Amino acid sequence: MLTSFTVLADLARQVAGDRLEIRSITRQGAEIHGYEPTPSDLQRAQGADLILLNGLGLERWAQRYLAAAGPVPSVVLSQGMQPLLIEDDRAAGKPNPHAWMSPKRAQGYVDQLVLAFSRLDPAGAPLYRRNGQAYQRQLQALDRELRSALAQVPPSRRLLVTCEGAFSYLARDYGLQEAYLWPVNADSQVTPRRMAALIQEVRSRRVPAVFCESTVSDKAQREVARAAGARFGGTFYVDSLSASSGPAPTVLKLQRHNIGLIVAGLAAPVPAPAPAR
Repeated sequence: MLTSFTVLADLARQVAGDRLEIRSITRQGAEIHGYEPTPSDLQRAQGADLILLNGLGLERWAQRYLAAAGPVPSVVLSQGMQPLLIEDDRAAGKPNPHAWMSPKRAQGYVDQLVLAFSRLDPAGAPLYRRNGQAYQRQLQALDRELRSALAQVPPSRRLLVTCEGAFSYLARDYGLQEAYLWPVNADSQVTPRRMAALIQEVRSRRVPAVFCESTVSDKAQREVARAAGARFGGTFYVDSLSASSGPAPTVLKLQRHNIGLIVAGLAAPVPAPAPAR
């Protein structure tokens, strides 16, 4: 069983337990949007029973990969989900693919995994249902935990500034606003106009901290922080889990790590306004 990236692999393992072998096509730390599959990736696909994809335009390479892999069935885990659309001039109207970043939406992924595994392996269906229900309860507990944690952030400070616009679902479901340098990592070239606009927004709203993601360079965002008089609040995990020794080896730990940074950064004292340049 293959997944397109490590986040889906962890979700799949929670449902499959020890009954199915789950592997990720991309490694930890890989940039998923513009990934270029290798010959060994194609060889692994030819022996797979199923390939699990996120969809919503995340894996821009998936169509070519599936065509080259041959007759291997695939499932899109965001199927049936109403996506949020990107409100950015460079990608306006396209679906934001990062639905797993909201624990509420991640529960829909679990439903799709239970269904896909039960169809593939009917004898294991009772196990997949039990595992899915148990993991749903963990996601529901995480939902309550995140709401409680974010309640520490004053409403006036709930602007989440990131490199990639990967937090739209989290922001919508948990009462945050967002601003970013680029909508998706596949369009990660920073224009002077966009950077200047973000610096001005951070400065005018006196945002205490800004953040970036683990799979891209944080150089531009650190410059935003410096120019706007904010702090660089740390590195989020979004498109990839960390190594087992890191802060985000599972989806649940990924969420707790990110929310910990958000609360620490946005609930902290507001720095003095930076002088205009």
